[in-house]
Amino acid sequence: MSGAEAGPCITRNDRTILLECGHPGFEEARTILSGFAELVKSPPAYHTYRITPLSLWNAAAGGQTAAEVIEGLRRLSRWGIPSEVEGEMVLLMSRYGSLHLHADESDPQLVTLTADRASRLDELDDSQKLKELGLRRTGELHSHCPKMNRGLLKQELTRLGYPVLDYAGYRDGQMLKMAWRETLRETGEESSAEFRLRDYQLEAVRKFQGTGGHGGSGVVVLPCGAGKTVVGLAVLEQLQCETLILTSSTTSVEQWRGELLLRTTLSADEVGEYTGEHREVRPVTVTTYQMLTHRRSKGGAFVHMNLFHERNWGLIIYDEVHLLPAPVFRATADIQATRRLGLTATLVREDGREGDVFSLIGPRCYDLPWKVLERQGWIAAVDCIEVIVPMNQKLRQQYMYAGAKEQFRLAAGNKAKAQAAAQIAAAHPAASILVIGQYLDQLEQLELELAAPLITGKTPQKERNALYAAFNDGKLPVLIVSKVANFAVNLPDASVAIEVSGAFGSRQEEAQRLGRILRPKPGDNRAYFYTLVTGDSREQDFALRRRMFLTEQGYEYGVRMLDPAEGAVL
Repeated sequence: MSGAEAGPCITRNDRTILLECGHPGFEEARTILSGFAELVKSPPAYHTYRITPLSLWNAAAGGQTAAEVIEGLRRLSRWGIPSEVEGEMVLLMSRYGSLHLHADESDPQLVTLTADRASRLDELDDSQKLKELGLRRTGELHSHCPKMNRGLLKQELTRLGYPVLDYAGYRDGQMLKMAWRETLRETGEESSAEFRLRDYQLEAVRKFQGTGGHGGSGVVVLPCGAGKTVVGLAVLEQLQCETLILTSSTTSVEQWRGELLLRTTLSADEVGEYTGEHREVRPVTVTTYQMLTHRRSKGGAFVHMNLFHERNWGLIIYDEVHLLPAPVFRATADIQATRRLGLTATLVREDGREGDVFSLIGPRCYDLPWKVLERQGWIAAVDCIEVIVPMNQKLRQQYMYAGAKEQFRLAAGNKAKAQAAAQIAAAHPAASILVIGQYLDQLEQLELELAAPLITGKTPQKERNALYAAFNDGKLPVLIVSKVANFAVNLPDASVAIEVSGAFGSRQEEAQRLGRILRPKPGDNRAYFYTLVTGDSREQDFALRRRMFLTEQGYEYGVRMLDPAEGAVL
């Protein structure tokens, strides 16, 4: 780009940035902005980004300085950066690393909060919430707090705009000897295939460990199919300690257990499943968020939350950390002396609690753009296509007189989508096709239309496993799934996904669903993601929001129409 006036961005006083989509510097600008700003709107002409405290702190955690961020934005901005925005960016980034937590040398029941200058603590002295947590000023640059409130203190300081670097240390946990297998076990036989960590996986482990090994809490962000599970195993192998693994479903529990036994020297007796069917607490234990938040009555106690204290865990892995339920945040606040690794494809949370993940699990310590992995061949290239499905006269009449929420439900459940899905499936006769939706009545219609099996939350786990296995073996060309397959389901051969409906404007869900088809494919390494949207409806507005995260990652959606007369996707 030649000169500031040629820049593709307009930076505004409210810390929003408009990025011109037709500008020749669009791709470069999008890559730079994703490092310190969040995409909030993605219409065709201009994308809107917002600079937030959290986006700047994650940039700082990744090693960027305020000067580097400002210089990058200045180079992109057509008319420069408003002075007040530049000042706010300097202030916010200066707060990252200005407060440190250390173990208190005189009292093992306390932690010491140390500031880089007295004015930082002066600003916090009047906080009633911090006083309730037991934070007390002990010197010009020091305060102390009960060790038991370490997590809650970090949570509140982040909320007040002061992220803390935590050097209070971690317990080692019970030692557990393990190593990588020199060969991989496949179907009960030894395979000669050697297993090696990829360069980016090694880098993710190194970043989690931190400079000088002072790390021990943080989030690794990698797309589905890029081997986040392997990163988790590599951290476990480095730490050699008993580990608790939390994930999103019983299917995922079984997959984690399978990977542990396949890739490491851990024996079956050392890896436990803690689910509805098995209550095994072993040196490495894998459970679900649902188990941890189960209670016998609405206001009752969480029956299994004590799993956090069942053994001397040295590491807790939060798989799909963006799904972390609210009750687990409290448990996470209580166990700050345990190393914590978050794994996710996207840090987006629809409940806005990204700040709690930042303060209680840790900052984003490693993030690799999806398109980089695609160019390197580690994940498939994906063609994204939005198919506009019209409403028939009867549906349009219902839609006109419905309330806003019901309008979305009517549009999402448009019965003409079954016809579109059948047309798309017919256009990919040799592919393994996933059809994904939100509503049971719609999925049951598709089950009849496509003559394919359906997996929902009511499908027994044994039957789910059999269907997943048949799909992976190529015996089932089409599989219909509800939202139970949004997360952590290993279907490596799926090359076409047809999304017929989703949860309103969930960016998180859209990213995860596309992730079902990202594993590398033979031949041209290409996959197809179709999302069916009812035309002239509220569903189109939600569809724009759903794909914002993927847009930020560089995915573009082509648009096709379903011809109601011919029943063909044009």
